[in-house]
Amino acid sequence: MRKAPEFWWDNKPSALSLLLYPLSQIYGRIAGRRMLAPPVGISKIPVLCIGNFVVGGTGKTPFAISLYELLKKEGFSPIFLLRGYGGTQKGPVLVSRSNHTAADVGDEAMLLAEVGPTVVSSDRVEGAVTARGLDADIIIMDDGFQNASLQKDLSIVLVDADRGIGNGQCLPGGPLRAPMDIQMVKTDLLMVVGKGEGANTVVRRAARRGLKPFHSQLTPTIDRKLSDVPFLAFAGIGQPDKFFRTAEELGLTVRQTQAFPDHHVFSDKEIQELFERARNESLQFLTTAKDLARLKGMKSERARQLAGQCRVLDVRMEIGEVESLIAAIQGQIKQRAFSN
Repeated sequence: MRKAPEFWWDNKPSALSLLLYPLSQIYGRIAGRRMLAPPVGISKIPVLCIGNFVVGGTGKTPFAISLYELLKKEGFSPIFLLRGYGGTQKGPVLVSRSNHTAADVGDEAMLLAEVGPTVVSSDRVEGAVTARGLDADIIIMDDGFQNASLQKDLSIVLVDADRGIGNGQCLPGGPLRAPMDIQMVKTDLLMVVGKGEGANTVVRRAARRGLKPFHSQLTPTIDRKLSDVPFLAFAGIGQPDKFFRTAEELGLTVRQTQAFPDHHVFSDKEIQELFERARNESLQFLTTAKDLARLKGMKSERARQLAGQCRVLDVRMEIGEVESLIAAIQGQIKQRAFSN
């Protein structure tokens, strides 16, 4: 996946987005029809879908982890289900931390498997069947909001409070995965992540549908003893610049940065260049948990060497309005039981 172009995040349409507008319209019509298609399958246990309106990172995986922990406290036996982007396994397969790597099942699956049982399946309907067979009583589906194959009981859609939905145009002229009017109809709960006014337009649209926004915040954690260590920070995630900015706001000394596309598979040449840059200025490496998982899963000896020298800036999703969120989930489960 290539790095998202900057013009996507302009508030007003740029010359390039206007040039791509006809293609965006075609893409939007196709994506919209797919979202509105009837589901192929219905899970025997409730499905909570964690999605976003745009391509790129909004914190779905950290949110899924925090939601898992909340549901466990409520007495549920949740299980993660995801496609396994970036991995070779089609599934359905239960992820094993000892037998699988990010190259097999994707970096997100490896992170989720550290928290709880995780199923990877390119066919989400088959994945749901597998999850049910593992004695789970609720599915947390990381991504898949635009995929209509499996019926969702509750779609929780995350939006970045700072960036919002950018120029509001569908791919390739903008970051939207499908037209906003269709995506909003499919949204059951809107979760605003972080602080800022970029999501205000989305919040107002949600309010017209009677949806009150929920809020959450990504909280980074790192050893404070590293504040005087000079770093070369690198990241292949949806918003690498946000990662670099967060590290600096925490007081870390970031001397150099290197951004890569989301889910980037590092080449030996790129890794060698990172080593040379770090050696020339006596810098240590700082990266994300996802990038570290990807490096560990590569066959390259050089990649594993880099992984062994990396410090990680971890993030945790702090969910607000927890009681209301749990009540909404339980309400959907009761409604499902009643309808069945």
